[in-house]
Amino acid sequence: DTHAHYDDRQFESDFEQLIDEMRQNGVEKIITCGVTLEDSEKVLQMCEKCDILYAAVGVYPHETHKQPFDAEKLEQLAKHKKCVAIGEIGLDYFYDDSPRDTQIEVLKRQIEVANACQLPITFHDRDAHQDSLEILKKYKPKGVVHCYSGSVEMAKEIVKIGMSLGIGGVLTFKNARVLPDVVREIPLENLVLETDAPYMAPVPYRGKRNRSDYIIHIAEKIAEIKGNSVEEVLRVTNNNAKEIFKF
Repeated sequence: DTHAHYDDRQFESDFEQLIDEMRQNGVEKIITCGVTLEDSEKVLQMCEKCDILYAAVGVYPHETHKQPFDAEKLEQLAKHKKCVAIGEIGLDYFYDDSPRDTQIEVLKRQIEVANACQLPITFHDRDAHQDSLEILKKYKPKGVVHCYSGSVEMAKEIVKIGMSLGIGGVLTFKNARVLPDVVREIPLENLVLETDAPYMAPVPYRGKRNRSDYIIHIAEKIAEIKGNSVEEVLRVTNNNAKEIFKF
């Protein structure tokens, strides 16, 4: 599972039991993402205590206006042995909780840290496709565009840059219109699986708390669309994730 949020309060009561269940259900590794630098420290502490948890550290778009960005602190966190990516970073113009120019400035500085540390990014893009693509083309980071929501044409541009697309539970929703076309057109070698747990649970669990072993339902939908076996989807996307995050 290349993207989750296991520091969320929804997991407080049964976290250890849940990890054991997911491990038994075949989950090998989970990347859990920070949303502030302080939160990222807590995420790293969680990962130190759990063998299958790894961290992405960074400042989420909505948080970028709350305090000055500390590149040295991010670089320090990035050197932790359990850190495999800079994230969750990006742009969000749907809510506009942070001024757009602030989001862009902090994003650019975080990508610079990622590139300097030779780490991939987990990239959030909501209603900010044009600015996102321009920045990705300029800085050419490695990593994943999380919860991909753009067009087929944009997806092809992202793949040209050398990034992959994160495919989650939205693919299984009845109202998913463009994403099935993206999955159909983009090679399996450029896709990774993610849950965004505890959010965005796939059908048949839509509306409930999401968890990493529900990723099988995303794999099944990709297999249906592309005409592959589920086993092949799991094998290839697993290998993709291992290559991107250097597992």
